[in-house]
Amino acid sequence: MANIRELDKRRKSIRNIRKITRTMELIATARFKKAMDRASAANDYTQRITAIVRDLAAAGLEVSHPLLAERPEIKSSTILMLTSNRGLCGGYNGSVIRAAVQRRNELSDSSDSFRFEISGKRGIAAMKFRNVAIDQMYTNFEDQPAFGEVAKIADRLMEEFTTGRMDRLDVAYTRFVSVSKQITTVETLLPFSQPKPEDEPLAGGAAGAASGSTSGHVAKNDYEFLPSAESILEEVVPASFRVKLFKCFLDAAVSEQIARMVAMKSATENAGDIIKQLSTTFNRARQSKITQEIMEIIGGVEALEA
Repeated sequence: MANIRELDKRRKSIRNIRKITRTMELIATARFKKAMDRASAANDYTQRITAIVRDLAAAGLEVSHPLLAERPEIKSSTILMLTSNRGLCGGYNGSVIRAAVQRRNELSDSSDSFRFEISGKRGIAAMKFRNVAIDQMYTNFEDQPAFGEVAKIADRLMEEFTTGRMDRLDVAYTRFVSVSKQITTVETLLPFSQPKPEDEPLAGGAAGAASGSTSGHVAKNDYEFLPSAESILEEVVPASFRVKLFKCFLDAAVSEQIARMVAMKSATENAGDIIKQLSTTFNRARQSKITQEIMEIIGGVEALEA
């Protein structure tokens, strides 16, 4: 027979856990909405500044910038991995860590030196557990990363690339596509690839596709670059890289909150199912004990009458 007292204590404990997971689900939902608004706003800016770089290339110019230069030989590689500071977000961190480790194994064969930079306490702990050397650690990014802090990292990475201390930069993060779809991605940001029309998200539907297909002609015929297209390129390419890196941080923040929201919702529902099962078992055990006590009383009465 199940212990009634133990069943009741366990049921109360799971009820308390359900309250916690439900609260965390609500907090993640509120944070997700704010993070998604920031990511959506940054996405519009990213598309526009990407279109400017593409228009410069389509204006008949010889696009040349140190950040766009392909290296004939990759001697030094860097991976920047974006994880969370807190857990309880399902497989969010695990998928990013696996993707980063896989890319690290691929690059270790072709690169003479390798550097690992990690944002998030969970990723740092995972790499330390694997005895992987970490060159830079960031724990100051939460669900609302600041552009100024990301820009400092971007400026340092651009300086290392232009001076030749780094030949390639890969960023491992979770790319936000929609509320129901997030993709674990390892994207090469340096050398900064020249944007193409088909690379730009079609946020404006068919109209956006049409404007993207003719943006080269518009840039060549309707744009005037003052003082020169080359000088504008010197400013636009670094700015585009900063925005792109910032967008990676924003996507990671949104995806983290979605993963935590889904994980906590699932935990809350599972806790409810366990409570129902325990309640059924508890009621059966209590009914069985009551029946046993009644039978003992009846037996005692019969013994006295005899």
